[in-house]
Amino acid sequence: MRHALEADHVAAVATMSGKGSNQSAIKLGLTWGLGHTLTLFLFSSIVLWMDTLIPETVAQTLEFAVGVMLLVLGGDVIRRLLRDKIHYHFHQHQTDNAMPEKHFHAHSHKGEQSHSDSHQHSHDQGFSLRVLMVGLMHGMAGSAALILLTLETIHDPWLGMLYILLFGIGTMIGMAAVTVVISYPIRKASEKGMTWLHNGLQLLVGVSTVTLGFLVMYQNY
Repeated sequence: MRHALEADHVAAVATMSGKGSNQSAIKLGLTWGLGHTLTLFLFSSIVLWMDTLIPETVAQTLEFAVGVMLLVLGGDVIRRLLRDKIHYHFHQHQTDNAMPEKHFHAHSHKGEQSHSDSHQHSHDQGFSLRVLMVGLMHGMAGSAALILLTLETIHDPWLGMLYILLFGIGTMIGMAAVTVVISYPIRKASEKGMTWLHNGLQLLVGVSTVTLGFLVMYQNY
């Protein structure tokens, strides 16, 4: 769970969070954690059974790739913010057996001539392949350090695999919790219709992630 709080992990998830409910935030964190655990478990298991280590040059290359990924994710947040001109409007859903469900929705007027044009929006999506791929990339980059930690404490490959599996499960739970915390202020800003605050937080996330991406790239160049 401590591993989920590493800066590059938090930054990557922050660029993809902020919309939907706590349930969708938890789903996002668990999806990232699943991708992270899959590659971490696969790479670490192979190395443990081969009784070797991942070469330092390979580990640095993977970390550099994470920096590039952060740069792209942060840049995409800024690009969408400038392109979409997001604001929030009040909206309600008519249900069959209950009172209308009222809430705010993000809305973009990109390409529209007037504010009176029809409002269209989309709700929470299902399983996100994009989030999974980001988790997979982080898992590959983090495997070298975890293998070193494992080999220092455990010499039985089966126990090592169990150790890594528990580590991965803890990361999934930790990231789910972190994602809820990250998405809370952004979601609350949207629920209150505070467009300026929501966009300001998104800009902060984008700029911070781009900066961190450059730093990771520089450290592993």
